[in-house]
Amino acid sequence: MFRAIADVLRAIGAAIATVVTLPFRAVARLFGGAADAASGPRRRRV
Repeated sequence: MFRAIADVLRAIGAAIATVVTLPFRAVARLFGGAADAASGPRRRRV
């Protein structure tokens, strides 16, 4: 029974963490993409 409660709390915590980090990921992707575009075309290392 305690394991089931722990699993539910873990799932809720994971969902909350995902919702909280989404805006920060979006901002990081936005600025990361802008920085990549400003630096010019990428060269692939082989």
